[in-house]
Amino acid sequence: MTVTPEQLRALATRAEALTAEVWALCGGSADGSPEPDPLVEARQAAGWLARAAEDLQRAAAELARLQVRPCGLPWGVCQEHGNTLSSRAGVSECRVCRRTWSYDRLGRPCEEPATWKVIDLAGTVTRMCDGHVLGARAAARGATFVRIDQVAGQAG
Repeated sequence: MTVTPEQLRALATRAEALTAEVWALCGGSADGSPEPDPLVEARQAAGWLARAAEDLQRAAAELARLQVRPCGLPWGVCQEHGNTLSSRAGVSECRVCRRTWSYDRLGRPCEEPATWKVIDLAGTVTRMCDGHVLGARAAARGATFVRIDQVAGQAG
């Protein structure tokens, strides 16, 4: 399952609402008398919910940042078919699907979002888009391929 920043933000909003509800139900003792243990525990849980909401907001922001980070490899590719572009007279075309771009996509750094971490046998990590990973799978023997959204989902 792919987790989106929007889903994480929605969970954070729900956690914030629950926090407010618990605080409203378990506010301080009105007459200053000692409070029952369950109320103390409920307020402690509200604190945990508040921290969880903050953590979810941070995770959403980090995931969004990772998703918009460009691949940046020095040549462009077809996102669907990989290293299948040809360029002529400033126009690029995929030799498989025949999609065209009105610029030399092959001659520019890739601007597609980085969706993969590729770790080679030496431990070097390269972030790549879906199209570049297609070619890397064939060329990078022994490399490990991990979706960035899975890495973000496992962090913590």
